[in-house]
Amino acid sequence: MRSISSAMRSLLLSGPSSPAFLPRATALCPLLSLPFRPDLSRPRPLAPPARSLSKKAAPTAAAARTRLDGRVPAMEAREAQSGEIHVIVGPMFAGKTTALLRRVQAEAGTGRTVALIKSDKDNRYGLDSVVTHDGTKMACWALPELSTFQDKLGREAYDKVDVIGIDEAQFFDDLHDFCSKAADHDGKIVVVAGLDGDYKRNKFGSVLDIIPLANSVTKLTARCELCDRRASFTLRKTQETRTELIGGADVYMPVCRQHYLDGQIVIEATRIVMDIERSTEVARC
Repeated sequence: MRSISSAMRSLLLSGPSSPAFLPRATALCPLLSLPFRPDLSRPRPLAPPARSLSKKAAPTAAAARTRLDGRVPAMEAREAQSGEIHVIVGPMFAGKTTALLRRVQAEAGTGRTVALIKSDKDNRYGLDSVVTHDGTKMACWALPELSTFQDKLGREAYDKVDVIGIDEAQFFDDLHDFCSKAADHDGKIVVVAGLDGDYKRNKFGSVLDIIPLANSVTKLTARCELCDRRASFTLRKTQETRTELIGGADVYMPVCRQHYLDGQIVIEATRIVMDIERSTEVARC
């Protein structure tokens, strides 16, 4: 496909010179709260005289402390059991799976028990591992639905899992219900990676539905294959119109907004180059 990419670059970049590289945005400065300024023009009311606790009030205060002390352990246990949800989204080739594996491996490095899940629809690199585009891999469970995870793992083993990573999350229809139960009721840390939009820039699966549940959301970008700008969108090179179409660089490319809007030119250029290559191969035969 190198010849295809080279031909598309020459077709699309033959016009005006490509825009300069856009630097990554810098972090926003934190908001500063203004200090409280009392109104010194008004006289302050005199404080009421201090009173000692009566003998009748003492048992009441002690009882209040006893009730408070009784609540603290329950509150601490509740806090210890509460989970988290972290969402990683972006176009294809943005490094979502790499970010997911780094997060899961970091959690494992702290002594937590981790488990990794991916959709069994994604069989590009086999079903027993989550694999990044640069070849990094980690063993996983390939499932048709997230709801089957607990049964596959077993109740006792599931209870011991602290962190659950989910790759290609857009393929799971039960993503919202699973994440809600795992974090809210089971106390799991759930790290989700997936596409937020399809090749038409429409919502893809249920990934956007869990953002209101999330503790954090990270939007990654790739590099536009045609001009090296930051790419936020995925362009499909083929004429296939199905939303779910598993593929890699042979089917998709990351692009900036300008080249996404000019996508029809890219698709047509790809078709022309492929037709030329096909004709050349037939002529050689």
